[in-house]
Amino acid sequence: MTYTRAIGWVSGKIIDRIVSALALSRIHPNVLTFLGLVINTWAAFLFAAGSFRWAGVVVILAGLFDMVDGRVARETNRVTRFGGFFDSVVDRYSDASQFLGLLVFYARGERFTYVVLTAFVMISAIMVSYTRARAESLIGSCRVGFMERPERLVLVIIGALFNRMAPVLWLIAVLSTITVIHRIRYTWTRTELVDRAAAKGQAA
Repeated sequence: MTYTRAIGWVSGKIIDRIVSALALSRIHPNVLTFLGLVINTWAAFLFAAGSFRWAGVVVILAGLFDMVDGRVARETNRVTRFGGFFDSVVDRYSDASQFLGLLVFYARGERFTYVVLTAFVMISAIMVSYTRARAESLIGSCRVGFMERPERLVLVIIGALFNRMAPVLWLIAVLSTITVIHRIRYTWTRTELVDRAAAKGQAA
């Protein structure tokens, strides 16, 4: 077994234990989802104060709630349509809160370029999720593109822990924009096929 597999196996076992304990506690999955938002808000305050490394640690803790809420819902047979909706909405607020904290930090330092960059990253993160949701209302599935929420969180954590947030923001900005463009193009090609098939059906 490689070191990577060993770490993955140990991490999986730890998460399984956490899920089992939370399932036994009968805590509602939506409460776990909300707690993730509260912890991300804490991280936002740390980002705003310039405590990037501590913010990175807190984001890791918040990510734990992101990983277990759905599994606890399945373990306790509490999977609902509203739960999925609530999780998606809270995730958007969680993402925005982190970048809002960075906005405050750069604004306090009068670093206008990074204020604009962080605002752009915040918008791009929301658009990555929105384009997928909107596309899937039309074509059923749109999972193309690289820069989704897990990848953003990993990059934010790396940037925070190693105090290299500026290059991480540039990377997220570029890759998120590429992902949005990719999803727009993918949805366009898929809807074109559907529209042509519908037109042929009407002509027949």
